[in-house]
Order: sequence, then C-alpha cells, then structure tokens
Amino acid sequence: MPTVISLRQDASILREAIQYIASKWANPQNRQVYVDCLTHTSNAKNPLPQWYLLMEEDRIIGCAGLITNDFISRMDLYPWVCAMYIEQDRRGNNFGELLIKKAVEDAKNAGFNEVYLCTDHVGYYEHFGFGFVGIGYHPWGESSRIYSLKIKD
Repeated sequence: MPTVISLRQDASILREAIQYIASKWANPQNRQVYVDCLTHTSNAKNPLPQWYLLMEEDRIIGCAGLITNDFISRMDLYPWVCAMYIEQDRRGNNFGELLIKKAVEDAKNAGFNEVYLCTDHVGYYEHFGFGFVGIGYHPWGESSRIYSLKIKD
C-alpha cells in the first residue's frame, strides 16, 4: 500500500518534491512559483502550505498540496486541495483518496471545517464527498468548477 509523505514532516524530500510536482504542474513561466512555495513549506510559520508525495516503495506515484489559494478568484474560500496527480499506470486503485485524506486531516488539525478544490473533472471528486459550489475564474482567463468538502469531527 502506498504511503503519503508530507514535506512538513520530512524536509529531506524537498528536491524530489520540487522535481516531481513541477514536472506535473509547472511550465517554464510559472515553475519558480512551485519552487519557491515548496522551498518555504517546511519552515512556514502558518499551517499552510502543505505538500505531499504519494510513495510506492521508492517510486513517487502521486502528489497533492493544501494551500491558501489555487490561482482562482474565490479567495474567500480556503484551504484548497491542489496539484493532485496520480501516475497513469497507478490510477484506478483509489490512491487519490490517500492524498485527500491526508490533506483533510491536516486541514482539520489546523482548525478548518471545510476544504475546497477547483477542477474540470466531473464525477471524480464527488466519490469522496465533495459537492459542487460554483464556477471560479483563473488569472489566465479560464474558469474551473469549485467543489467543497465539509470536514467531519
């Protein structure tokens, strides 16, 4: 069974986390945003951001983050589960749930009652209890669906 490793709990994975997450989500124009955010995660004074790698033995098979804003207009909503990715050959095993559970646990421990995410996927996050909130707008002119999940005690 894969395990979720938090960058906050194990700063020794910083280099691998930067390389992996940037390879999945960054482009040449915004790569430094990821590098800077990940670099300052382990010594942050606030509970956010959080970043996670999903490990299967020595192989990274996924990632996610928990951040204050996912480049979306709804800055009144937070924290955001972001940058969720599972390697294609490991999809279909419900491994995304492991990342979501860790993010929700950390959000709850930080005193949050709800988490959000933005996506173009319809039907995936609903399986984990997320409900549709509305549409949000990105700085680059696109929009995404916003979902929320109430954190249970």
